[in-house]
Amino acid sequence: MERLRIGTRGSGLALWQAHATRDALVATGIDEADIEIVVIKTSGDRIQNRALLEAGGKGLFTKEIEEALIDKSIDIAVHSAKDMPTRLPEGLTLAAYLPRADVRDAVISHHGGGLENLPEGARFGTASLRREALLRRARPDLEITLLRGNLPTRIQKVEDGELDATLLAYAGMCRLGVDSHATALLDPLEFPPACGQGAVVIECRDDDAKMRDLLDKIGHAETASAVTCERAFLDTLDGSCRTPIAGWAQVNGDKLSFRGLLLSPDGTEVLEGSAEGSATDAEKIGRETGAEVRGRASAELLAKIGIA
Repeated sequence: MERLRIGTRGSGLALWQAHATRDALVATGIDEADIEIVVIKTSGDRIQNRALLEAGGKGLFTKEIEEALIDKSIDIAVHSAKDMPTRLPEGLTLAAYLPRADVRDAVISHHGGGLENLPEGARFGTASLRREALLRRARPDLEITLLRGNLPTRIQKVEDGELDATLLAYAGMCRLGVDSHATALLDPLEFPPACGQGAVVIECRDDDAKMRDLLDKIGHAETASAVTCERAFLDTLDGSCRTPIAGWAQVNGDKLSFRGLLLSPDGTEVLEGSAEGSATDAEKIGRETGAEVRGRASAELLAKIGIA
């Protein structure tokens, strides 16, 4: 076959995802020598000194990779599902998901233990509006500061004492073999994950029937249903990095259960929605839950979080 080019960011975690995708493709019978991993530096990688919201949103982690996909410099793109904007460039589609890993957030604390073990006024680093809002809800005394950078860098800043603690996706820690640095794992029912957390998604050109057929062979249906539901919830409410939103769908057989949260940035206002139904109705469940939550939000809350 012609060489199959996988586009990815260059971080350790992104390369793990690209290699996992390559291995799944090899398992279908493709020769590994026919697969090339193409590293592409994104705007999100270059901008480290400010929040994504200020720089343009979560699409900064995908923009250059998607441009390479559109101009056919690569054949597929591999992303962390939680980094994906809900609206894709015209002509692109999310064609497959690898099996989802643990969705929980992990605490990395200089003091050991979980959030309850942090001293009053502890300095906590994060770049996630969702995590910040949930932290302010649980521990309003914390001093929360911006923390960007790859996963090992963020761990090191805590272990060096520059920060008291941070939160990281446990899935990413496990994938990089640094899960031993987690001092606690947060219950996803009390501290729900980002939409798509723990899932790897593969994007391709919508009109590339050959590639879509190939990706069908490695796609994990349960993960696709769960993340489709979560992304529909996110899209109905906002879909950018501007709003603290959490969502977690679980699929058991042909049944799907979903719980989503919309929070004010300071964590003082929380609107929750939940629903159950058929996994085949994943997108509908997410959208209807999002619309229901949005319908209960006050004009003041919507203005505060920038939802028109």
